[in-house]
Amino acid sequence: MYVFHDEFPLESGLRYLNHAAVAPWPKRSAEAVRRFSEANVTSGARDYPDWLKLERSLRERLVRLMNAPSTGDIALVKNTSEALSFVAFGLDWRAGDQVIISDEEFPSNRIVWLALAAQGVEVVEVSLKGDDPEAALLAAFTPRTRLLSISAVQFASGLRLDLPRLGRGCRQRGVLFCIDAIQQLGALPFDVQAYDCDFAMADGHKWMLGPEGLAVFYCRSAVRDQLKLHEYGWHMLEHAGDYTRQDWQPARSARRFECGSPNMLGAFALEASLSLLEDVGMERVGALLEERVQRLNDGIRVLPGAVIHSPLDPARCAGILNFSLAGWDNPALYQRLREEQVICVQRGPGVRLSPHFYTSEQVIEETLRLLTQLAKG
Repeated sequence: MYVFHDEFPLESGLRYLNHAAVAPWPKRSAEAVRRFSEANVTSGARDYPDWLKLERSLRERLVRLMNAPSTGDIALVKNTSEALSFVAFGLDWRAGDQVIISDEEFPSNRIVWLALAAQGVEVVEVSLKGDDPEAALLAAFTPRTRLLSISAVQFASGLRLDLPRLGRGCRQRGVLFCIDAIQQLGALPFDVQAYDCDFAMADGHKWMLGPEGLAVFYCRSAVRDQLKLHEYGWHMLEHAGDYTRQDWQPARSARRFECGSPNMLGAFALEASLSLLEDVGMERVGALLEERVQRLNDGIRVLPGAVIHSPLDPARCAGILNFSLAGWDNPALYQRLREEQVICVQRGPGVRLSPHFYTSEQVIEETLRLLTQLAKG
């Protein structure tokens, strides 16, 4: 039993191993939403100034989580896809420009670039299957390459990339660097300055343990003006709140990407969730998560007919373990696990398990015992 285990009073018998999809909320987040709901019922928006203080606290927590230079470098947006779209449709493309991605990307980080075909932009998909995926990505660069957009951790295989190395490679070649951080932020330490990235984005409903519908978008100050704006409203103005002012300009900060009223309900929930991660500490979160993934890995790979599709090197792993069992097709195995209250998902070549730092030893061991029975037929 870990100190923060009581934050997650999941149903008895439920083995929740699906944080790479949608995570349960901690109790403190549900309580924050309850208090916010009751305040709306009993006093409306009387205390809106206090709500804004809470939103500022959320921004400050996100700055610390990402090691961003300041709150002016991050925007609160709807989701990862919206943030990626701000980049894709904000840059001034020229016919023949190239975008480099991998051949394993989640659709959010693939479709948005393919949608630029009408502007003559070429998307180059690079295989990550070799021993040195970073070298493969960098070798694909040409003089026409404008941007590398890569997931920090691949959603199906769980492959974790060397982001500092990619950041150095991009800077040396004058290529913009964009990171889809949704499978790392909240699971492992993350550092936009160490990665020297231009853009990074992640929704809050996975490893950050928050609600759907609220994401963070980091945009490096030096490239902020390179993104043309396509959404306008009262909130993205430099002088937001001065409603009678006739002249206007976009905010100099990343708030320019927040066109209208904020998702205050989501902010209350996510701020509370991030407070838990800060209480634990991201170094400890990452270490505890690594222990759980390693235990699953050790237990599954010795089963007869088991194949691990995720990296075995701890430096290449995050929170995802993908596997298959001989004698089971993946849909049938997934369905059987669901029937036994193992909450997981079918992705890529197998079934994906994704615990978090608080996942109990009991959940891990019960899942391994079940898989042992299934492997034996």
